[in-house]
Amino acid sequence: MDKSKLELKVGVFVLVALVLLAIGIIELSKGTSFFRSTYELRLHAVDVGGLQNHSGVLLAGVKVGDVSDIQLAPDGKSVTIILKIYKDYKIYHDAQFVIEQSGFLGDKYVAIIPTTNQPPVLTNGAEVECEPPFNLQEVARSTAGFIERIDDTAKKLDASVSELQRVVLNGRTMTNFSVSIENLRVFTEQAIDTLNAINDVIATNGPQAGLAVSNVVVFSQQLTDFAQSANVLLATNGVDISDAVKNIETSTETLTNLLGQLRSGNGPAGELLYNETLSNNLQTIANNLVVTTSNLNRLGLWGFLWHKQLPQTNSPEMNQPNVAQSPRGANQ
Repeated sequence: MDKSKLELKVGVFVLVALVLLAIGIIELSKGTSFFRSTYELRLHAVDVGGLQNHSGVLLAGVKVGDVSDIQLAPDGKSVTIILKIYKDYKIYHDAQFVIEQSGFLGDKYVAIIPTTNQPPVLTNGAEVECEPPFNLQEVARSTAGFIERIDDTAKKLDASVSELQRVVLNGRTMTNFSVSIENLRVFTEQAIDTLNAINDVIATNGPQAGLAVSNVVVFSQQLTDFAQSANVLLATNGVDISDAVKNIETSTETLTNLLGQLRSGNGPAGELLYNETLSNNLQTIANNLVVTTSNLNRLGLWGFLWHKQLPQTNSPEMNQPNVAQSPRGANQ
């Protein structure tokens, strides 16, 4: 046999053996099978986070398929992950798809989290949404910014504490604070002494205070009774009181009118006050009454009448006019 043909046959045999070995390794390592029926799901995500082709798809921790392809969207803003799911497994439309990682440095995989398993079931070519994966670097960047903000806040807090110590917690302030505490202690002692004195006064004058309170209560009761009596009196004699008030108002009005007439000179009283002739006559009459009463007191009633009947003589004493003879002679 030709040597070249033998080498060719050996090479083909080795190639087939290597292919079979690779298939066996993939079969054992990934658990995939080229002979199982699958259906396709198109998973949309913002970032794959290091997910690779042939990564596993786990449903409740059980492998149900593989990632067959990862395609970047034309706009470059999203990624489409094509999943090959074994037809033996049903995935409901309310399931959640998340890209997770095995351990801290393990491989990425697609986790399917079932919820209520409400129909319908996802079929071949169905499109679903995937939550963005956990990005450790993004978290580290956020943590770095957070640490910077904490450091800035710590610096501001330290400056505030320093300013507080400089302005508030200095020697003068602490001295004033100590004095205030001492004054508060003295005030507290005085307040306690005052309260004790008040307690002593109350304990000493307790009976008198009780009697005073009793008197106040009795007086209040008497006031209440008086108010009730007054209310009853007003309720009973209200009409009479109203009539009396009206009579007083009428009398006051009449008196006002009389005084007005008196001031204006109208009526007998007004004429008597403001008429000069009548006033003079009234004064003369008053004088005669004074003389007459004087004679009555001096001579008596009989003597006064007898003296009035004596005849007139030529004696000087008899010729003198007697103003007390009669009121008429008094007017002459």
